[in-house]
Amino acid sequence: MSPGRKPSRPRKRPKRPGRPVQQHTSLPTSRNAYADTRQWLLARHGPVCAYCGRRISAKGITLDHVTPRKGKSAYDRRDNLVLACPACNIQKADQHILAFLLARPVRAENLLRYGEHLSTMLVDLAKEIAGPEAAARAARLADPDYPYSD
Repeated sequence: MSPGRKPSRPRKRPKRPGRPVQQHTSLPTSRNAYADTRQWLLARHGPVCAYCGRRISAKGITLDHVTPRKGKSAYDRRDNLVLACPACNIQKADQHILAFLLARPVRAENLLRYGEHLSTMLVDLAKEIAGPEAAARAARLADPDYPYSD
């Protein structure tokens, strides 16, 4: 740089017209919201894994994103969260839900039973994988007036 010359500032890039601004479907979820969702699910189903159906201690059950977050806050909604045992949560990790359910279709049956609060797309996917009999059984078990536990 020559003496008397001002240091140059980095140039700002001009905004490109017509480029859409990314929109999120929900705001980032606070720790309190996760705790509230976890308590809501525990009160609704007890400490049962939504994938394998195993009952474990309330302290040991984890909260899992059905559709993996991968850094996106749009998936932090209640209709994308279920209770999962640590083994299923670790096994699923960031795997797509379709691959995870297809590996063991009984997971889709359990997801229908313990995930009726999920988004319509996820419930429809689980119904398709589980089959009509499992979907009917899940609907019966979700009915509070149904007297049997199948």
